[in-house]
Amino acid sequence: MKPRKFWPWLVFTLGAAYFLVPLIATFEFSLKMRRGYYSFDSYGSVFSDPAFQATFAYSALIGVFAIVVGIVVVVPAVYFVRLRLPHLRPLMEFITLLPLIIPAIVLVYGYIRLYNSSSIVPFTGSALGTDILLICGYVTLAMPYMYRAVDTGMRAIDVKTLTEAAQIMGADTLRIITSIILPNILVAVLSGAFLTFAIVIGEFTIASLLNRPAFGPYLQNIGANRAYEPSALAIISFIITWGAMGMIQLLARFAPRSAPVTD
Repeated sequence: MKPRKFWPWLVFTLGAAYFLVPLIATFEFSLKMRRGYYSFDSYGSVFSDPAFQATFAYSALIGVFAIVVGIVVVVPAVYFVRLRLPHLRPLMEFITLLPLIIPAIVLVYGYIRLYNSSSIVPFTGSALGTDILLICGYVTLAMPYMYRAVDTGMRAIDVKTLTEAAQIMGADTLRIITSIILPNILVAVLSGAFLTFAIVIGEFTIASLLNRPAFGPYLQNIGANRAYEPSALAIISFIITWGAMGMIQLLARFAPRSAPVTD
């Protein structure tokens, strides 16, 4: 092998080993629940656990609501900024980056402080209100990814021309967004949705401090009390997360390939 090819392959191999070796070791340990044999008993124990089923179903449902709310908030915001308020794009970029800077624990303590049972809007006084806070927290955490996915999708289409054509045909703003813009950026929206779902499934801090029966706190509780099931859950979480990433890559093949429209 020529030296100019050896070093890139060496770096690639070391990088791959850095990620794959711990994963392989975790998977191998998860198969040792039955002493002296490799088996999938730990996975069977996890899937048969009623708490696993309940917490995963709860997080999946909360994730769906977070995706819907995120789409309702982000798509119109990006549309109006690109069409009518392009000078606000730097401000929008800054605001949507804040969830990456502000820790989740600060966000949830702010929620608890502002919406506790003694406040004007006592969300934490009921399970439904706390679920709403949890959804809002997840929408905030996913905002950097959802915003950039939608913004990238809108850069690939001619928003101004589509809007003008729809207005000539008599369509109002709501119909333009739902019937014209959204179908053209559906792949970008779905990419943001899968990222949001991956965040919701693994999130621990907000769900734990709001005392909700989510999948993240369940993972932590199992990790503190059992030996082999945590490894199985780690592999399952890895598969879910990378499954979402794989769907994004698959959907990216169907994304519009037109050149971005300059403002």
